Amino acid sequence: MSNVVMALLSSLLWLSTAALQAAETPATMRLDYLHTGGPAGEIFSVDRIVIEPLPWPGPKQSPLETTGLGSYRFDIEDENGTVLYSRGFASIYGEWMLTEEARRVHQTFSESVRFPAPKVPVDVVIYARDRENAFREAWRTRIDPRDMFVDRSRPPAQTLRTIEQNGASPDNVDLLLLGDGYTAAECADKFPRDARRMTEALFRYQPFARRRKDFNVWGLCPPAEQTGISRPSTGMHHYTPVGATYDVFGSERYVLTFENRRWRDIAAWAPYEAVEILVNSETYGGGGIFHLYSTVAVDNDWADYLFVHEFGHHFAALADEYYTSPVEYLPPEEIIEPWERNVTALADPKTVKWRELVSAETPLPTPWPKEKFEAFQKDYQARRREIRAQNLPESVMSELFREEQRFTSGLFSEARYRDTVGAFQGANYDAKAFFRSELDCVMFTRNEVPFCRVCQQAIEEVIQLYAPR
Repeated sequence: MSNVVMALLSSLLWLSTAALQAAETPATMRLDYLHTGGPAGEIFSVDRIVIEPLPWPGPKQSPLETTGLGSYRFDIEDENGTVLYSRGFASIYGEWMLTEEARRVHQTFSESVRFPAPKVPVDVVIYARDRENAFREAWRTRIDPRDMFVDRSRPPAQTLRTIEQNGASPDNVDLLLLGDGYTAAECADKFPRDARRMTEALFRYQPFARRRKDFNVWGLCPPAEQTGISRPSTGMHHYTPVGATYDVFGSERYVLTFENRRWRDIAAWAPYEAVEILVNSETYGGGGIFHLYSTVAVDNDWADYLFVHEFGHHFAALADEYYTSPVEYLPPEEIIEPWERNVTALADPKTVKWRELVSAETPLPTPWPKEKFEAFQKDYQARRREIRAQNLPESVMSELFREEQRFTSGLFSEARYRDTVGAFQGANYDAKAFFRSELDCVMFTRNEVPFCRVCQQAIEEVIQLYAPR
C-alpha cells in the first residue's frame, strides 16, 4: 500500500473519529423564550439562542422522552419531521394560569429548553396539554445553529464544586445544588456543609438510596452581598444572584425565582439534569416544578424533609398529596384524570392507574380516619396562619409542625389500611375529587415515612431515563 493511500486512509479515519466524537459530545444549546398569557390568549416568542460553555451532559441512550410526564413537552425535529430529542416539563407560567390573577391580567415569563446542539437547522416544537390532558402543538420555531445571532459568549465563570461524583455525566443523573443568599464567606464555608447535608438527606430515601451510584452531585454558589433572600410579606427585599423569593403567588411558604436567564447563565457552568436551589434562610419554605428546579430553605428545622419533598415535584413530577393547606390555585372547572403518577380521580376503581399494586381484598375507595384528620387540620391551619400573621419566631412554627406530626403519626398507626396500596380520598389540594395511593407518603405529610410505592416507581422511571441500567 502506497504512502499516499496510507495517508488518505489515516486522514479518513481521523475525520471519522472526530465526527464520531463530535456526535457523542455535542455542545449544549439553550433556547430562552418568552411565554405570555392571560385573558386574551397565549403567545410564545424567541428571546435568545445560547451555546452554553459546557458540552451536553445528557445520556446517549435515551434522547427521547419515555415517561409521558409534564404539563408540556418539547421536541427537536429535523427537516423530515424526525424527533431527535424530547423532554417533558412544567413551568411557572403553567402554575400561574391556575391562579385568579391570570383571569384579570397578562404576565410574561422567561422560560428555557436545553438540548444537544444540532449541526443543521431544526424545529423546536412545544406541546401543551389540552382540557383532556392530551398534548397539542402550542408553538413551533426554527433554529439555525449557523445563524450569526446564536449567542456564543460566555457568562461570568463560576467555581464548580464536586459534592459527589460516581461516574461520567452521560451515564449518570447530574444534580446541581445552586446556592442563593450566601455571602462570599458563606459560599466558602457554609454552602459546602449545607450541600453535603442535603445530599445525605436525599439518599436516605428509596429509591434514591439504592440508585445513589447513578447520581453525580455538583455545587455552585454565586456570592450575594448579604445573607438571605427576599420575603416581601415582611418588607424584606434582597438582590441575590439567583433571585429566589418567598411569597410566590401570595403563598408565604412558596419559594421560586422568576429570574430565569440569570440562574440559567450561572447553572451553565455545571452539568445538570436536575437543580435544587439551596436558599440560605431559616423560614419554612420551598417549591418544586417538574424539569425546572426545586427550592429549599436550608436552615429550617424541616429542611431535610423540604428538600426531598420538593425534589419529588421537580424530578419525578409528583403531585402534592396534601389537601388541607391553603394554596393560591383555583379549583379545576372539571375533574379529569391527572397526568401525575401519584394521584387519581378514580373515575373507575377497576382501572385505577396503580392497579397492579392493589390487592383484590383492598376496598376502593380505601377507608382511613379522614374525619379525625380534617377536624385536627381545621384548628391546626388556623394556628399556622396566626403564627405568620404575628410574625412569631420560626421555632414556634416548628413546634406546631411537631405537634401535627405527633398527632398524625399516632392517628395513622391505628388505621387498618396503613401499609396498604389503595385509593385514599383527599389529595392534589382537594378533599373529595382526588385520591392518593397510600395512607401516608413524603408527598402527603412531614411524618418520618418513605415515599409511597407509587411515588417510588415514578422516581425510578425518571432515574432510568437518565441513567439506564
